[in-house]
Amino acid sequence: MKTIKIAAEKEYEILFDHGWKSALAEISAAHDKTLIIAPGALIDLFNISSCASANIKVVSVPIGEAAKSAKVLAEMWDACAEFGLTRSDCIIGFGGGSTTDLAGFVAATWLRGIIWHAIPTSLAGMVDASIGGKTGINSGHGKNLIGSFYSPTSVIIDESFLDSLSERDFNAGMAEIIKAGFIADPIILDLALSAKSNIAELIWRSVAVKAKVVSSDFKESRLREVLNYGHTLGHAIEKLEGYELRHGEAVSIGLVFAAELSNLLGKIEAELVTKHREILQSFGLPITYKSGEFPKLLELMGSDKKTRGSNLRFIGLEGLGKPIWLEDVTTNQLTNAYERISS
Repeated sequence: MKTIKIAAEKEYEILFDHGWKSALAEISAAHDKTLIIAPGALIDLFNISSCASANIKVVSVPIGEAAKSAKVLAEMWDACAEFGLTRSDCIIGFGGGSTTDLAGFVAATWLRGIIWHAIPTSLAGMVDASIGGKTGINSGHGKNLIGSFYSPTSVIIDESFLDSLSERDFNAGMAEIIKAGFIADPIILDLALSAKSNIAELIWRSVAVKAKVVSSDFKESRLREVLNYGHTLGHAIEKLEGYELRHGEAVSIGLVFAAELSNLLGKIEAELVTKHREILQSFGLPITYKSGEFPKLLELMGSDKKTRGSNLRFIGLEGLGKPIWLEDVTTNQLTNAYERISS
């Protein structure tokens, strides 16, 4: 079994090539009680209910971003209370990135913090959401505005889950992998040309990129912000679309926008922007967004977590694998960059 270690507020491991059933059994055996939080559709698909016992409780949540609400969070707190979870017990988040975001936040806030583990079932969850200790829910004002930095005790990567993903979900996960290629590891972009056959190495390399950054800057004081390349506009698009777009689809648009902005500011050549467009399009990912929507998006971007005071800040590139901070960008510059991706 391969592992990658992350040093955050505590050290923990990402475990690769580890079957989820055996991992779940090992985790449960180490605690008096285990609460498994999973989307109802996955509980049925993987027969998670068969794991339930006097010491293991399975609770159902909505699939996708609908799970990340104050209402669902309160329901999970009720489930913790009814099951009698103590500080020696644990929570397992079983599902995509939305589920692990929620489960981690439940663990962070129940009894001021109990152990939790992540078993991501989506590609995006494996390479991004479950790693790094960002947990939280959405609010009416934006994505992930309510949350905490609270690391899991382990993350289990079982590639067999990928067999159950739709093509759309696989491709959406590839957006986060491609992002890692542009900001840190260009070899990823070459491997992505045959993604299905190279998926094990793509996951490994993407996790390694995130692990290195997170270990250096756990609470996003600055360096960790490079992982948000493409996310400032992407999160605003998600909100405007009512989370009907997959996270990776919105990020794909955001990546092209960030590349266009970098080019407009004289940081990168047009060829690198074209590289963004071509590789993302090869996975059927969107690279444009509706014209006329920028005023709404600009307002939403103003509530982004990376904003400092009244200044919008973006992660851009000054070369392949060379992220930079774009600060004090003017509204005119942003508008011009958006016009380049408008459809």
